[in-house]
Parts: sequence; C-alpha cells; structure tokens
Amino acid sequence: MKNASLILNAVLIIAVGVLYYLHFSSTAVAPEATSMSEGPLQSIVYLNADTLLENYDFFKESKAKLEEKTKQLEAEYTNRASGLQKEIADFQRNAKSLTITQGKALQKDLMTKEQNLRMYQETLTQELVQEETKINTKLFENLTEYLKEYGTKNDVSLVLKYNRGSDVLFASEGLDITDKVTKGLNAEYQQSKKDSTSTSETALPDTADVN
Repeated sequence: MKNASLILNAVLIIAVGVLYYLHFSSTAVAPEATSMSEGPLQSIVYLNADTLLENYDFFKESKAKLEEKTKQLEAEYTNRASGLQKEIADFQRNAKSLTITQGKALQKDLMTKEQNLRMYQETLTQELVQEETKINTKLFENLTEYLKEYGTKNDVSLVLKYNRGSDVLFASEGLDITDKVTKGLNAEYQQSKKDSTSTSETALPDTADVN
C-alpha cells in the first residue's frame, strides 16, 4: 500500500524533469535559413532553459496544477488503501471466530479488493502521465512556434540551449535572448487566457425569458 505515494511522487518528478529537459534539447531553425553558399551566415542566439522555465507563466501554472492534482490523487488512493487495510486488520483479528466457509469468502473478497486497488493505482499513474504529456506537447508547440516567428523577424537561423549540462561551453551574453523570448511567450499566454475568457463569456446562453 505504501508504494502508491512513492509511485505518484515519482511520476511528478518525471513530469517536471521531462519538461525541463526534452523540449530544450533540440535546436529551432527559422524557415528558409540562408546557407553559407548563398550569403553570410545568419545570427546564432541561445536560450537559458532553466531561466526561461522559471519565469514562463504557462509552465509555472501547469506545474502547480500538476502538483495539486498529484496531491489530490494521492489522497484518494491513500483513503482507499487505508480502508482496505482496516478490513484486512479486522479479518485477521476475527479470523478465529469465523467458519471455514466464511473465512474463505472474506479472504477472496479481500484479494479482489486488493487487485482492484492495484488497478486503481495504475489508472492514477496513467492519468498523471497523460497530463504530463499534454503539458509537454503544449510547451513544445508554444516554444517552437514563437521561435519560428522570432527567427523570421530578427534574422535568426539557429537557437541553442545554453545552461549547465548543455553542449555549449561558452556564449556571449549579447546572444542571450532568454529574457526577450520569456516576455514574448508570457504576453502570448496571457493574451490567450484573455481570449479564452472572452470566448467563454460570449458563448454563455441567454437567460432572458422568451415567453
């Protein structure tokens, strides 16, 4: 029963870890980048992934929601596991007063409940993984789409990930676009939230009497 907490916490760690690593391990190239044979090399810039994620509203809010959901699911599992544990304890305490038939029936019932609890645990884990995948996908889409637009407007052909553990050993601060990209991403995200709210309000049904 105690494995649930460890498993759910591990899923959260994986979720956050993947967000920090996967989507910043590749480069983003602006469309129609000029080759060296056609002209001078276009500019190369870099992003500090850790700094961006620390300040990107979408990631911060998504992370908080994922943590809250993990706590909720963990509490639900713990509640069910505690209830089953109590039933098992009651069975062990009263086993001597039961007939063989009663004992076998209760034992079978408890085994079924334990199997159901394991299945429930797997369902919760899958639910968190799916939620993490959705966040990963959205994060990747937001970043790559913004960088494509940024690259086109600013004549940038290559964006590198620069932070501890990356392949880039040195980069001039003048090439750092982390702050600009973060502000741009946050502006787009906040605008999308406003647009979503506006759309929801517009879609509300008319409650006026039609008699």
